[in-house]
Amino acid sequence: MLLLFGSRETGGMSNSKKTTKTWFQDGESGGAPNRESGRLGVRDRSPGRSRSLRLVAASLAGLVGIGAASFGAVAAQANTVAVLASSVSVLSENLASAQGLSRSLADSTIEPTALSASATSNASASATSNASASAASKAVSQQAAASKYATASKQTIVSKHSASSKQASSLRQIGKSKAAQKRDLKATIQTLVDNGYPGALAAKTDKDGNTVGATAGKGNLATGEAPPLDGEVRIGSNTKTFVAVVIMKMVEEGKVKLDEPIETYLPGLIKGQGVDGKKITVRQLLQHTSGLPEIMLGMPDFFAMRNDYLSPRDVLDMALTRPAQFAPGAKFTYTNTNYIVLGLLAERVGKRPVAEQIEAKIIKPLGLKHTYMPGPGEKAFRGKHPHGYHTRDNKPGKLEDITEADPSWAWAAGSMISTPSELNKFMQSIFDGSLLNQASIAEMKKSVPMGDEGDAYGLGLIGHKLSCGVAWGHGGTIPGSQTDNAVGPDGAAAVIATTAIPATNAKDTAAEEAGGKRLGLQALDKALCGK
Repeated sequence: MLLLFGSRETGGMSNSKKTTKTWFQDGESGGAPNRESGRLGVRDRSPGRSRSLRLVAASLAGLVGIGAASFGAVAAQANTVAVLASSVSVLSENLASAQGLSRSLADSTIEPTALSASATSNASASATSNASASAASKAVSQQAAASKYATASKQTIVSKHSASSKQASSLRQIGKSKAAQKRDLKATIQTLVDNGYPGALAAKTDKDGNTVGATAGKGNLATGEAPPLDGEVRIGSNTKTFVAVVIMKMVEEGKVKLDEPIETYLPGLIKGQGVDGKKITVRQLLQHTSGLPEIMLGMPDFFAMRNDYLSPRDVLDMALTRPAQFAPGAKFTYTNTNYIVLGLLAERVGKRPVAEQIEAKIIKPLGLKHTYMPGPGEKAFRGKHPHGYHTRDNKPGKLEDITEADPSWAWAAGSMISTPSELNKFMQSIFDGSLLNQASIAEMKKSVPMGDEGDAYGLGLIGHKLSCGVAWGHGGTIPGSQTDNAVGPDGAAAVIATTAIPATNAKDTAAEEAGGKRLGLQALDKALCGK
């Protein structure tokens, strides 16, 4: 039985929005890298120490504007401005040659930090005069020589901002360079290709929105071309998280209550053998504890139905011909039917198609360009994408192309398309307050155990136990595509996508049957934890 599920196939931050900066793998097919046009760099604009000090002293005089009458304040401010003077001294040493600078930055990533608030405040309080400029320059130089900051680390570099901002800011070296991160990510997903997957795509986004991406293997087995970098993929059950966010926004607006029976919103619809909508709550649907029967049971071969359109009501009616799995709230069993019902709930309460609500509440506010729910009858991708592959019997065997297919049967449970970088941005935005308030985030993390692996299911979220702590995401499985993804303990997010599902991969099936985590989850752990 195939489930649109990201963890395993089983029955059983501040309120500001981040701008994603993308550092994709150079030299890979599928389009040019998308680099941020104004990214800070460090260039040697000072041929000598003395000239650098004169320039900085003059600019400090203009910035600080110390009047002749306030010369005595220079000594009090010396500790603050000495940092800049000392940093400039270090600059002239570190930037002796462009070649040397290149080598020093080859294995480091730079992160901007703001000027001292106290320096800015003190500067604004002083008057400007040409006479005081010379005095200030001399005082700064003398104080810098005596200051404890005169021996500051040579990893501190002073640079200029872009033309729009002429204030200096300090840059400090942290972590691995983007090139090193790309190499690590590519090596991680290459193991998936080495273990039988046709192709793989990945993206990792740090807590500040900086993204690196990589691909491996073949994006088209017929032509041999590589997967497109950050290409569109079917994200399967990650769709559930989008729907859950829409429902939680309705909760915030007072339109839906989590512990209200679904009968309140969809009267007379949810009924069948052992099924009673008066006893099933919205929370139980979100958390897979409703006991509703699974829609996937009895579905024909995916190749046979790839061109078929099924309406949400058609899918629900098919599921409700079977009896309930258990009494509502009795246990957890992952069931796609729950999110078909939640999609209908969103449309009844929101009075608009669920795809439109996802676009209005999530996609447009986040500026996502390649994330969407296919429309009725839409079988092809809208943007660049790898081909997806599947087997006729959903078991290890001959892979066949199933790229173009109608995903209507999955609808609100698993039909959406996105890219690795955009899926990262969405997942991070759930937890940083961009989409939901803190009360909603806390509700989504209230979870129940999923099984032996130690994972837990919240409200449209899965908590994975990784080697570095708990990571929250979801993941998705749909013929032709598997995504494993989460936001780690440090706020970084990662997506590992393959162009076939684990059930069709003999090595992955064997690894899971032996009691280990799937290869995709192992890769996710390495991407987020470095292990």
